[in-house]
Parts: sequence; structure tokens; C-alpha cells
Amino acid sequence: MTFPGSEDLVVTQASLEDWSVVAGWAGDEGWNPGLSDAPSFFAQDPEGFFIGRIGAEPVSAVSVVTYDADYAFLGFYLVRPDLRGRGYGLTTWKTALAHAGGRTVGLDGVVAQQDNYRRSGFEPVHRTVRFTGTVPTAPAPAGARPAEAADLADIAAYDSACCPADRARFLTRWLAGPGHRTFVRVADGRLTGYAVVRPALDRPRVGPLFADTPQDARALLLALAAETPGRAITVDVPQTNTAGVALAEEFGLTPSFETARMYTGPVRPFARERVYGITTLELG
Repeated sequence: MTFPGSEDLVVTQASLEDWSVVAGWAGDEGWNPGLSDAPSFFAQDPEGFFIGRIGAEPVSAVSVVTYDADYAFLGFYLVRPDLRGRGYGLTTWKTALAHAGGRTVGLDGVVAQQDNYRRSGFEPVHRTVRFTGTVPTAPAPAGARPAEAADLADIAAYDSACCPADRARFLTRWLAGPGHRTFVRVADGRLTGYAVVRPALDRPRVGPLFADTPQDARALLLALAAETPGRAITVDVPQTNTAGVALAEEFGLTPSFETARMYTGPVRPFARERVYGITTLELG
């Protein structure tokens, strides 16, 4: 059987409807996508999603979402398993990456692709480990409570300090997504962390989990666990945050998946020590 070559591939910007197909591919890969992630992703940069087709058939995808004049993030680099090795992925990659312009681009790369990403100019910064398991149900320490509308400005400011770029458009949709539950930790009238848990294909995903201290992160994780009693959850922890790794291990969570955060260049300084759980591997 012969297949069309990469010269027959047509890469276009993807619609929100197209992305439901891509989310299905991500589920097949075991990435456990959130059930309502796409609208939040598209809110940040609706022009940052690309799909490759042979005729009318979707065969490849990648997102390159821009945040500001300096930073973009690449995710969802996927080719249908039955059509790999034919150049479709690389063609889609090159088309989509042009959307970033001169920005530094970040990604969370699976182990099998990391050498390829290096050849494209991405350098690893840290490993990220997905921890999975059931957090024991226990009362959350004082100060962890559900977020309210009045907290939005403080959450956005805190989020900005924990990320390589501001992402207000994404954040507004993410906090209010269907089934998303957001908690904040407050001490002496000041926000000392916030976290979100959301429904996903296989098990609820935590992200972000941003906190000043291990105690703040513990309180938030207990609050999120109370929203999903008896259910296994997942949280993606940068290995460089040793306190975050220790917290996951304290609760009996076990490693189930690994990626590497990689960048093509410098990013603005941010509070890496506050990142106990990455928001989403697909969008940074």
C-alpha cells in the first residue's frame, strides 16, 4: 500500500471543533487530557493551533501558543500512530513553529522525543515527574478555602510571579472551566498559594499547584483531595522542586510518567521554587 507523501499534507490553523479530535489522540497516548481544556487553551491564542490533513483526514497536530512578545509554548505534537514515519509530523511542526516568530519557545517533551527536540534547538531545564495516587482524606489546615471572584486579581498576580509570562486570558477561563475547582491559601490577609483540580479522561489532574511553602502546598493539596474523595489524582512536579517531590511521596503518590521542560532560549525570571505542580504539560 502506498501513502501520500508529506508534500500532500495541508497544514492549517485548527478550530476548536478540530481540537476535539486531537484531544482524542492525546487520550490514546495516555496523556489524560482534561475534559474541558480546549476552550481555555484557545482563549490564550486562538491562532496557535495547527492541524495537518491528507485530503479531508486529520493526520497530525501541534500547538504553538503565544503569550506575549517574548514567549510561546509548544504542545500536542501528535501524528496518528498508523501514519508515523512519513514526514507529516515534521511538516506540521515547521509550519506551526513559524507562528512563534522570534519568541523563546518552551515545551514539555516526552522521553522518546527529547533528542529530536534538542536537534531543533531546545535545551532541557529540568525533568518533570507525573505522580499518581489517592491523597488520604484529612481536614485541610486553616487558611485553604475555595476561591471567590474577589480573589481573581490576587490569583493573577501570584500566577504571574510563578510563570515565564502573563496569561490572563487563559487564566480567566481556566479558573471557571466546567468542573474545575480552585482553592487559595491565605495567611495574614495575603495570598500564599493557589491550586486547581479538574476532571480529566482517566483521573482528575491537579494544576497549577503554586505555593510559598511546603505547608501551603500541603494545605492546598489536601483541599483539592477533599473535592475528589477516594479517587486517584495526578500532579506534574518539577524534579528541581525537591519539597514538591517530597510532598508527593509523603502522600504515597507514585511516579507514572516523565517529561523534560525545554526552552529554545532565555525566559524571564520566575519563582520556580513555588511551582509544586505544573499547570498543564500541554500549555506550560
